[in-house]
Amino acid sequence: MATSSSWRAPTPRARGQAVVDLVIGSGPAGVATATGLLARGRSVTLVDVGVTLEPARAALRDALGVRGPADWTAADRTAWQAPQFASPPGRVRRYGSDFAMEPADATFADPGGLTLRASQAIGGLSNLWGAAVLPYAAGDMAGWPITADDLAPHYAAVTDYLPVSGGRDRLEALFPTLSMAGRTPLPPGPQAERVLKLWRAALRGEPDPALTLGLARQAVAPGCRLCGQCLHGCPWGLIWSAAHELPRLREDPRFTWSLGAPVRRIEEGPEAVTLFRADGTRLTGERVFLAAGVLESARILLASRPGNGTSLTLRDSPHGFLPMLDLSLPRKGRPRPDRGPLHTLTKLFLELDDATLSPHLIHSQIYGWNEFYTPEFIASYGRRLPGSAPLWRALARRLMVAQVFLHSDHGPTANLSLAPDGRLTAKVSTAPDLPTRFRAAATRIGAAMTR
Repeated sequence: MATSSSWRAPTPRARGQAVVDLVIGSGPAGVATATGLLARGRSVTLVDVGVTLEPARAALRDALGVRGPADWTAADRTAWQAPQFASPPGRVRRYGSDFAMEPADATFADPGGLTLRASQAIGGLSNLWGAAVLPYAAGDMAGWPITADDLAPHYAAVTDYLPVSGGRDRLEALFPTLSMAGRTPLPPGPQAERVLKLWRAALRGEPDPALTLGLARQAVAPGCRLCGQCLHGCPWGLIWSAAHELPRLREDPRFTWSLGAPVRRIEEGPEAVTLFRADGTRLTGERVFLAAGVLESARILLASRPGNGTSLTLRDSPHGFLPMLDLSLPRKGRPRPDRGPLHTLTKLFLELDDATLSPHLIHSQIYGWNEFYTPEFIASYGRRLPGSAPLWRALARRLMVAQVFLHSDHGPTANLSLAPDGRLTAKVSTAPDLPTRFRAAATRIGAAMTR
């Protein structure tokens, strides 16, 4: 979850003086902060660079949306998907564009092995995400300055505008702050349906009490067309992005939007807090909420400290991938996962609660078929076996992948400091027991998925 930090000017405002809060960033944290401030009667200026999708790509997206998937030709799909298959290493594209992710050298003087990237787009990196949503479990917040009970009303407030698809199942007991009452799940598809059927049969026998499986919760608006283009860019914008909330915010007369040069630093004065932008302009307000994403927020914070000689330590949840093949004999009439109406977002969530592996939940997102599997197979193995493309296509149709997340307590850390040119320098530490811990978790999850 993204968070925001705030500065407050020390001098109280005079009676009747306008209250102006500045929010830096238009991603999920910025939009949530602006929404909450407006609800409290504040005036808000949202400050952002404001990069948007190129007009030519937007026109292609809109043309696909007008016609609908039933009228798309094979050439339409190829043209839409091809740019994503050609994404440079370390980058993620949507709509055939790099608008939502900054290249590494725009942010780092030396990334030091850190693979995180920044965004200057309206909506930030939520333009690229896979839409999986889940609150923190209470036990995973041990040692934090806030609790799950503190966050519960704010989760509820966010879901007033954030669409959540999903269904009522055993996951609700683990995450009670995200109610599934009245929600509608996306169809999980034949692969996930088979897993759910086998899992329900196991529950009637001797279930593993440490494992909880349920439908994925995704930030997808009602009306999904199941066109299968999730990883290329939804032509109807049904996968939620923080950018979708800007029209709603702009309807409030107390909201203003300041697009332009990035913020370089923040300075606290006796009567106001001032933002200094890269083009030399300034903005002032009573409070500033820093919600510019992990990397940009870190850069601004470091640049705003006296002497710029300090550093910040980042922690993230390490993850890895567990591939799984369905080797059961095909049955006549069983639907293929790569045909018909489908989505390619995560299908299932699996939670592992085993204190011998971790004192925290181990969260897995289980994905079915998507069109990236076959070219990855062919690129990795096909050249060693000429003429083997049909084999890899058949295997790809049987592939499911679990993305397994460990708690940040088990992961490496990244130390960020400010380089002389104002960019970031990162140094990533190692977590010696991470490979062993991940293998143990993957083994346990893999065994559960094969029963």
